[in-house]
Amino acid sequence: MNPVMRRRWQAFGSNRRAVWSLWIFLCIFALSMAAELVANDRPLIVSFQNQLYFPVFKTYPETLFGGDFETEAVYRDPYVQGLIESQGWILWPLVPYSYETVNYDLPQPAPAPPWSGNWLGTDDQGRDVLARIIYGVRLSILFGLLLTLGSSVVGIGVGALQGYYGGLIDLAGQRFLEIWSGMPTLFILIILASLVTPGFWWLLAVTMLFSWMALVDVVRAEFLRGRNLEYVRAAKALGLSDRVVMFRHILPNAMIATVTFLPFIVSGSITTLTSLDFLGFGLPPGSPSLGELLAQGKNNLQAPWLGISAFVVLGTILSLLVFIGEGVRDAFDPRHTS
Repeated sequence: MNPVMRRRWQAFGSNRRAVWSLWIFLCIFALSMAAELVANDRPLIVSFQNQLYFPVFKTYPETLFGGDFETEAVYRDPYVQGLIESQGWILWPLVPYSYETVNYDLPQPAPAPPWSGNWLGTDDQGRDVLARIIYGVRLSILFGLLLTLGSSVVGIGVGALQGYYGGLIDLAGQRFLEIWSGMPTLFILIILASLVTPGFWWLLAVTMLFSWMALVDVVRAEFLRGRNLEYVRAAKALGLSDRVVMFRHILPNAMIATVTFLPFIVSGSITTLTSLDFLGFGLPPGSPSLGELLAQGKNNLQAPWLGISAFVVLGTILSLLVFIGEGVRDAFDPRHTS
């Protein structure tokens, strides 16, 4: 590792708030990625007649455990549980519900408040709030990361072309950006959502049409400055192609300013998905979504645990990303020394 990168790592490590935020965010992300092992209505392990089965990974028919039907065993059914426990045992996940599991054994009509069977209560359809939060966090973070990755590739490419070549390309690009950035993004998304049934990838693609402009100005400015530096002129004089000069000699320096924006772009992407789901123009109905949980909290003011749970989780994730972004920004700032 060169001295510059070592200094940046030391500067980031000296920011204890950013380091702790990074570790907490990674733990939350890892937990959400293993959602099926943490919250599921299928057991992790079933022991029956001295044989081990793993329903969380594989589908087994009810007849395998002495039942009557060839369809998949419903492990929450007391009858199936009795068949298994008569000749074995069941190991359940920490939260014995999936995001779409309806709990029919509630102490009161849904939405039910937190109790021993549902630690954060249920929503208005009797689904476990904690399970939906775990799956919803995974969906939100993956959406934010994929949207940031795709938007960064397009934005960096457009900004690099404008800054490096300048002239007519830069002029036309700037005029297009002015027009495209002035489009009513939310209204267009609402109109498109009313025409096509939205899904995860469709929503990601449509959102990316308007989110790639965040990095264009930063990259463009770096390329406008870098193309006139002496080492770039020397590389051109040696006969290197424009592609090599752009991506080997100028882009690494432009990435310094770009990297500092990435955590903030991720948080903005998560907020975008949450807003669309809250308004009802996001993911399909039934999908685990923090925005949908916030909407349920608004529609069920007598059930404050819905809105509070979603708000605390969403606020925690966005705060962690902001703290990480501040640490990265300070680490890449040459005025900060370790």
